[in-house]
Order: sequence, then C-alpha cells, then structure tokens
Amino acid sequence: MITLAVQKKGRLSEKTMKLLEDSGINIQNGKAKLQAKASNFPLQVLYLRDDDIPEVVADGIADIGIVGENVFLEKERKVKIIKRLGFSRCRMSIGVPKDFSYNNIQSLEGKSVATSYPNILKNYLAKENVKADVHEISGSVEIAPGIGLADAVFDIVSTGSTLISNGLKEVDAIIQSEAVIIAHDNIDDEQQKIIDEIIFRIRALRRAKKRKYIMMNAPNAAIKEIVGILPGIKSPTIVPLSIEGWSSVQSVIEESEFWERIQRLKQAGAEGIIVVPLEKMID
Repeated sequence: MITLAVQKKGRLSEKTMKLLEDSGINIQNGKAKLQAKASNFPLQVLYLRDDDIPEVVADGIADIGIVGENVFLEKERKVKIIKRLGFSRCRMSIGVPKDFSYNNIQSLEGKSVATSYPNILKNYLAKENVKADVHEISGSVEIAPGIGLADAVFDIVSTGSTLISNGLKEVDAIIQSEAVIIAHDNIDDEQQKIIDEIIFRIRALRRAKKRKYIMMNAPNAAIKEIVGILPGIKSPTIVPLSIEGWSSVQSVIEESEFWERIQRLKQAGAEGIIVVPLEKMID
C-alpha cells in the first residue's frame, strides 16, 4: 500500500482524479472524508491544501504527491520529482506597470517586487545577481503596484488577463510549471513496484493521447507506398478484403502529423479512411 497526497479542490484536483480514474484506479468515499482508499488498487489518497503536499511527502506521511511544480520549487522540501504529468501548465512571470521601462531582469535592481512565491523569486534574483526588495503577500498580488506596495509583481500567469485588468504587462517568463509527481527518498521495494505500476499506466495514457488509430481500404498496388507513409509502431497491419485486389491497412500515427499524412494517403489511393482516438497505448 502507498499513500498519495493530492490537492483537495481546484482544477489540478479535478485533473488528478480524472487521471487516476483513467488509469483504472477506483477511488471511493473521496473528498468529504479527506482520506480515501482505492477499491481495486493498493493506494490510499489524502486530500490536502496544495501548499501542504511537499511537507507531507517529505515527512513520510504520504509516499508520493501530485502538485504543481511551482509549489514544489517554492516549498524547498526534501522531495524529488519522479514524473512530469503534462497538465495544469502555467508560467511564473514578472509583471510591471505599462509605463515601466523593462529590458531584462536587471531592470529590477533596487526595485521592490510583490509575490506569493518569495523563495523562487529570491533564488532567481540571486542567480542573476540582482538586488531587489521582495514583498511576500498572499493573494491579489497584481494590485501591489497600483496601491504603491511594490514596483513589480512575480506571479503565476495563464492568459495574462489578470495582469492586464490591473494595468500591468507581462515582461519576463521566469519559470514554466506543470503538475508533477513528487516522492520522498525512503521508498521501499514493494512501494516502488506500486509507484512503477502507476507511472506505467500514466505513460500509456499519455502516449495514446498524442496518437490516433487509423484504418483505410487500399488497392494492393498502392500498399507499398501507403506503408511508407504509415510506419506504425513496428509496421502497419494489412488484412485482405473480400474484394479482390484490395486490403485493409491499419496503423497508429502521431497527432501532430495527422492532417499532413491524411493528404498523402488520399493521394496514394487510400479510401474509406476511419480515424479512432486511442484510449491507452502500451509499450
């Protein structure tokens, strides 16, 4: 049995629980109890504030946790990232008033910056040899320049609309963040096997998300050209049709190459092309 700490509410929480569900892990009696066990997997879940997850994992109360990378970096606990999940992406950026002349991070020399992430900001300023006054505030960071509390802000940015509505402009993206799985250093062999199984399932989901399963009818004379367009996982599957001289060709293609390959397949003589989303893809 392993214990997983997850965010109690919010978008990251919703995506985390959907990930577990899609991975075949059935969690019952969830957030209302703050603790739940999977009915079909050796896993129990703790529902916590996101800021508490790194500490709970570092102390060994939970074996692993799913949290935003920004929180992982800010809390500076003795935990490690074992898997990047590719969702809940955001950036942490410097925002300044529209009339502020900003060239680079050196423009903040001698200035004051408001943030809810003082450790990340201080570490970055030290790395860049910039001396600035860091004001730690909780929430509503964007109003700080408008009320004279700070010259600039450092905060999470998704669309930038909050900065704009407060008369600010985004000038420098310092860190890119996404959801990550973190773990402490004292995982035993049995726990590691369970964690490896979770990561295996997540990897299968992510691989499938980036690919499409494609089926088509093709004249046998064109199969060689079509196979060259669809080099599948190992090679496309070819099944003879009841119509003489024709076969069904089946393969998996990358989402990013989908439309370009479709055009080439049609030009090569493929017909009746059917595209099906993949649910999971196992190595």
